[in-house]
Amino acid sequence: MELLIDGLKKAIEIILTGNQDILAITLLTLRVCFISTLISTLLGLPIGIWLGLTRFKGRKILLTFVNIGLGLPPVVAGLWITMLLWRSGPFGELGMLYSPTAIVMAQILVSLPIIISLTCSAFQQINEKMLLQIKALGATKLQMLLLLIKQSKVAIMAAIMAGFGRVIAEVGAAMMVGGNIQGDTRILTTTIVMEVSKGNFDIALALSFILLSLALLITAALTFLQQRRRFS
Repeated sequence: MELLIDGLKKAIEIILTGNQDILAITLLTLRVCFISTLISTLLGLPIGIWLGLTRFKGRKILLTFVNIGLGLPPVVAGLWITMLLWRSGPFGELGMLYSPTAIVMAQILVSLPIIISLTCSAFQQINEKMLLQIKALGATKLQMLLLLIKQSKVAIMAAIMAGFGRVIAEVGAAMMVGGNIQGDTRILTTTIVMEVSKGNFDIALALSFILLSLALLITAALTFLQQRRRFS
């Protein structure tokens, strides 16, 4: 209990003193998480909607691979990205390994299946009678799509929150593809692991409180948007 209190005090001290290193790490964490969540959302929503509304040969196989991705270990995602970006890999000449871009790529790989799967599940549950009614009213495909998105916005926001929760908590892939380089690729999760390995539990706890606070604030904001739109 004393260790937790010391960690909380350390977190408050870090915030109040404006530690530049921790501030840089926090900002980088937010940047890579927001970018990866945004890209995963822009890619995942259309794919999820398409899989949820259409029927075609091979769809079940595709959904199986998407659902397998839900349990994709982050270290496996990190390994694949590392192999692609390694100097002898197909994209090695780009020099993106051990960079924030590599972390974003790894985070997209672990969050994209979540957004696709949850979005697909939401649109699969849409009543077919409602689809027929919309068509009978003479709505265009675009109008019907917009209406369905509006009807499923609560589930869509839940998918986005789940994707964000996965990336902000990710550590294995970020450590592997980013290298935890100070001032370049060090984010909150990898810093916590490093401080624990050094025995600095007070600093690790302080960083964990900062990370939890960020996750809480952002998730609360997304939940507010979700529920506000739900009843508007």
